[in-house]
Amino acid sequence: MNRFESTWLAHIHARKDGVENVRTLIACSGGGDSTALLVFLWAVRKSLGLELLVAHADHGLRDSASEDAAFVRELCRKLDLDLVEADLDVSGHAKSTGLGLETAARELRWAWLKAEAESCGATAVATGHTLDDHTETVWLRLSRGGGTGSLTPLPARQGLRWSPLIQARREELRTYLHTLGLPWREDETNLQGFTARNRWRKLLQVMREESPSLDAHLWETHIQVEELRTFRDDLVHSWRGNRWNAAPDKICLHGSFSDAELRWVLEAAFRELGWPREADQLRGLAAWAIPHLRGRSRKTKTWGGWKLDSEPSGWALHPIWQETLPSAGRLDGGEIPQEAT
Repeated sequence: MNRFESTWLAHIHARKDGVENVRTLIACSGGGDSTALLVFLWAVRKSLGLELLVAHADHGLRDSASEDAAFVRELCRKLDLDLVEADLDVSGHAKSTGLGLETAARELRWAWLKAEAESCGATAVATGHTLDDHTETVWLRLSRGGGTGSLTPLPARQGLRWSPLIQARREELRTYLHTLGLPWREDETNLQGFTARNRWRKLLQVMREESPSLDAHLWETHIQVEELRTFRDDLVHSWRGNRWNAAPDKICLHGSFSDAELRWVLEAAFRELGWPREADQLRGLAAWAIPHLRGRSRKTKTWGGWKLDSEPSGWALHPIWQETLPSAGRLDGGEIPQEAT
């Protein structure tokens, strides 16, 4: 086991990914990330007790896709691993759903991987997400108004999806493959600026020249933010019933709140009720409501599309018209990360 494999295996154990002794389906496009993933998991399969299978999808979008498939087949033959393949009609799916090609490809690919995992009894689908992907996702979320939800780490394990190399830099994976004398395939579309992720990727290259440790520092910041968010959420949950409650069409508030406390409660209640959460909207709503919650007047108050009604035990906040609810942005930065290609 070389130094790369030892480090990445230690990350898996430290994170407690929960993948020991399971059947794992590896999504492999033939690109540098997924090729390194496949070779790494093959190298540590006995240490983790993994039973490995490989999946490769042709999206029908690139002339070189047949060469990618041939590369993955040959690699699986050398490693003596079973391979399943699929031809996905991404263009047709994009046209029928109105999705962009990237989103349509991701949707079709993940649906197929889930079906294959269920068919073969795999309890994990390994994808080649890296620390670079994590940083790119952070900037995408921040640019879309993700709030503190942008500053939480992409989980290494999220249901069926498993990203063993989420703490490894993309350049490390290339060095690892060079060390082993192994080639990989390059997807030329990753260099084209037709997606927001690709455009951020170019900007981040410049930022990393100024701060080579940007990705590692960002990951550590995210771990600390996640701990604070967990503490906050536990605190808000402990107030449930005594200081606030949520009904299908309203939020019940009891007593007074600080500005931050009310925003935390509103975010938790909005999430539970399935109401869209926009940071500016919640901040404005809390700032308007707090003086009324503390005041003596029990008259109904209105602001924008919201109304505060007096109740025997406090106040009830609810939308006047459902269509006036905020529609843009979410505080949890709920983008599903793309699989590495």
